[in-house]
Amino acid sequence: MRSGVLIAVAAMVFVVALANYAVQFPLNDWLTWGAFTYPVAFLITDLSNRAFGPARARRVVYAGFVLAVALSIWLATPRIAVASGVAFLATQLWDIAIFNRLRHQDWWRAPLASSVLASALDTAIFFSVAFAGTGLPWTTWAIGDYAVKLGVAAVMLIPFGALRLWIRPWTGQQPTGQQPAGQQQS
Repeated sequence: MRSGVLIAVAAMVFVVALANYAVQFPLNDWLTWGAFTYPVAFLITDLSNRAFGPARARRVVYAGFVLAVALSIWLATPRIAVASGVAFLATQLWDIAIFNRLRHQDWWRAPLASSVLASALDTAIFFSVAFAGTGLPWTTWAIGDYAVKLGVAAVMLIPFGALRLWIRPWTGQQPTGQQPAGQQQS
C-alpha cells in the first residue's frame, strides 16, 4: 500500500507542477494550457480515496501540496505557486469529503460530483489569487478553464471506471496495527 501512496503523490506533484507551468501560456483570451492538465489531479485524488480511504487520500494531498508548491515556485512564479497551493489544498480536501460522502452510490457519482463541485471552487480561488489586478483576462480564463474542467471531469470517468475494476475499494477498515484517529486500541 505504501508504494501506491508514493505513486499517487508522485503523480499529483507531476500533474500540479505541469499545470502551474502550463497556465502561464494562454491559448487565447478564454483558455490557458493549464486547463487541460490540472483536472487530472481530481482523478488522482478520487482514485486515492477509493483505494486508501479519506485519511490516506488527505496524506496524498498534503504531500502533493508541499512538493508541488515548492516545484511550482521554480517552474512558474511565486504568485502562481501560492494561488495554486491555496486552491489545491482547499479544493482537494473538499473533493475527498464529497467523494467519501457519495462513495456508496453508483460508481460514477462520487468522482463526477466531487470533481465538478471542487473544480468550481478551485477555479474561483486560483484565478482570483493568481491573476486579479494583473490586467490579464483572468475572468474569461476562469470561465474557459471551468468549462474545460467540466469536460475533463466527464472524460476522467473513463479511466476511473476502468481503474476501479483493478483497485480494491477501501472498506473503512484500518490496516493491521493502525488505529483510526481518536480511537483507542481494545
